[in-house]
Amino acid sequence: MYKYSFLFIIWLAFLPLSAQNLNTASEEQYFVVRGSVKEKYSNEPISNVTIMVNGGVYEKTGFDGTFKIRVKIGDELIISHPDFQTRYHTIKSNDRIRVDVIPQDPKLSKQKLRQNSTDTFNQLIDSADTYLKSDAEKSVQFIVDALNKSTSQTQNAEAYQTLADTYMYWKQYDLAANNYKIALQNRDGEDIKLKLAKAYLADNDYKKSLQTLNTIAKESLTNYQITEYYETLGDVYLKKEDSKQAIINYQLGLNKATSFVIKSKVTDLNSKIAKAYDTSGDTNKAKKFYNSSLSSAQKVSRTRAVEEKVNVAEFNNKNRNYDDEISLRKEVVSTVKEIEKDSVISNESPITPQKQNYKIGNALMLQNNFDEAIPFLNASIEEADKREDLEVKKDAQRRKVDALESLGEYDKAKLAFEEFMASVDELYMIKQQEISHSARLSRSIAESQNRITSLEKDKLISSSQYQVTVERNKRQKVIIYALIGGLVLLLIAAYFTYKYIKQQRLANNLLALKSLRSQMNPHFIFNALNSVNSFIALNDERTANKYLSDFSFLMRAVLENSEEDFIPLEKEIELLQLYTKLEHFRFKDKFDYSIEIDDTIRVEDYAIPPMLLQPYIENAVWHGLRYKTEKGHLKIQLTQKTKNQIAIQIIDDGIGREKSKILKTENQKKHNSKGLSNIKKRISILNDMYKDKLDVTIDDYQADGDVGTKVTVTLKKD
Repeated sequence: MYKYSFLFIIWLAFLPLSAQNLNTASEEQYFVVRGSVKEKYSNEPISNVTIMVNGGVYEKTGFDGTFKIRVKIGDELIISHPDFQTRYHTIKSNDRIRVDVIPQDPKLSKQKLRQNSTDTFNQLIDSADTYLKSDAEKSVQFIVDALNKSTSQTQNAEAYQTLADTYMYWKQYDLAANNYKIALQNRDGEDIKLKLAKAYLADNDYKKSLQTLNTIAKESLTNYQITEYYETLGDVYLKKEDSKQAIINYQLGLNKATSFVIKSKVTDLNSKIAKAYDTSGDTNKAKKFYNSSLSSAQKVSRTRAVEEKVNVAEFNNKNRNYDDEISLRKEVVSTVKEIEKDSVISNESPITPQKQNYKIGNALMLQNNFDEAIPFLNASIEEADKREDLEVKKDAQRRKVDALESLGEYDKAKLAFEEFMASVDELYMIKQQEISHSARLSRSIAESQNRITSLEKDKLISSSQYQVTVERNKRQKVIIYALIGGLVLLLIAAYFTYKYIKQQRLANNLLALKSLRSQMNPHFIFNALNSVNSFIALNDERTANKYLSDFSFLMRAVLENSEEDFIPLEKEIELLQLYTKLEHFRFKDKFDYSIEIDDTIRVEDYAIPPMLLQPYIENAVWHGLRYKTEKGHLKIQLTQKTKNQIAIQIIDDGIGREKSKILKTENQKKHNSKGLSNIKKRISILNDMYKDKLDVTIDDYQADGDVGTKVTVTLKKD
């Protein structure tokens, strides 16, 4: 047992209290007092100290030396520990209490503190591993705390490797590679190099991945790692579209996995060899290796066997072998129900029942078996709704609309389409929340990485100061190296932070564009459906069918383009011609239209965001020409502005913007404002991503009478 003599220092700073407050403070008024017990010179916390109140209620200090206990004014704290003499303290205020301990035997104290520091470091790393897959922020914070406790390069390497593992799981591959490199600076290990190569591969830097793999001493790897080494080499070559080299390395890995009886890798490598053969066009050999992967997967686990069936089903789908695909997916659905009795399968898994039912329905539709497809799509929708998987639910609902439309059941198709649009709206709200969460997580990770870099710099500076006191003849050299090291770390951190923020910004922009596009499509689709309703109400079935046929073609084209940032201008013109034709079909007595394209324009040289021009045409018809007393005219004109720019003008001689505002209902004002606002946001984001590719101006067309509106869209060549 250690013997301590104590300098028992208690700082009690009273907050200003009036005489009235002191007089009215009752002994029965309880509060929580906080405190800590620490070693004076090293500032290391002392854990497991007992804090008692009047010999009754007690608490113990945690691993960080802190405690909190419920007391009242006048209570006596009894502070005890097996290694020191019991102390007493009377509570006079609710201010924090600190106890500083001076060791009697510094050598024994340092040894114990070093052991405590190592134990604390290991606890923090274990905590970081615990939260690695569930809470990135907590995991990173535990690693920051572990680096504060680190006393060796080996511990530094372990901390940075754990940090890199966290970034890899959360798909921050550039930050992961950076921290694996820092780990290598502290410990030159072949296992860390292998992880670094995987990080470069995930970040699509195939050159650096190959360079890193070539530096690995294979004889230093474990049996499992040597299998992973060849697998990673195969992955790199497959990404580089070198199927031959990919197959060679996968086969080497498969030989090792078979020799070492690593069942999971035998399955993985058979599957990857099959994929490589499929990529090269040799489907017969691909089938052979997929059969092997299916067989070996049965020896691993039921879950792995099901996952491999899904891989083979995807292969069959790609090669239009729909019957085998459907058979495999039905087996998957049946097996997953058994698996879920013992474990939970997340929505991210490719084997979920909702995904498999959707794929079955899709395969049946590709065989034109629309009647058979609908029950599976319904099952997918029901399962996705139960599991709150909106992505799959939306896709299944959209496919169901196509099936019903192909069967000619337009009333049911309309209802299904309305359900689909409701899912789109709900998914849009969720995506907005995900964008916000992603931005917050990005800031948190960037801040944590900066703190880690600063911590490393502080350690270097502290190390240099210690060397100054021990080796005065090396003082200037150590200081210079420390400063250079800190500067290099800051530059590396700044570079990777900038690169990460840039990538995150691009991802956020793409997600925002997708969300804005999803808002643009429903507006004009529902207007068109209202037109169909009006024709049906007038018992004009032929006109409704003709209108619906043209509208169906337009709707398919719009939905196909909804995932793209830009589409060919020629394709957009075709869609505009069809859309304008549909609007004219409804308002024949209100306006005529013309589309004029300058002969000098090479339309194929230009690309334009989908659904950018349609809202302006819609506004011209619905808010300008529709209210005109005599028949108006809508003109869409494309002219060459400069060598690399064209101007697209949408001109109407309607009542104009001012008169239109007076006539609008509150609901119309809201929708119009939202539509134009979305266009402005899309243009702003696209110009930010593609360097001012678009410009839009809106002016009055004429000075007198029905002034009309002229919208000019300036488009740059790719």
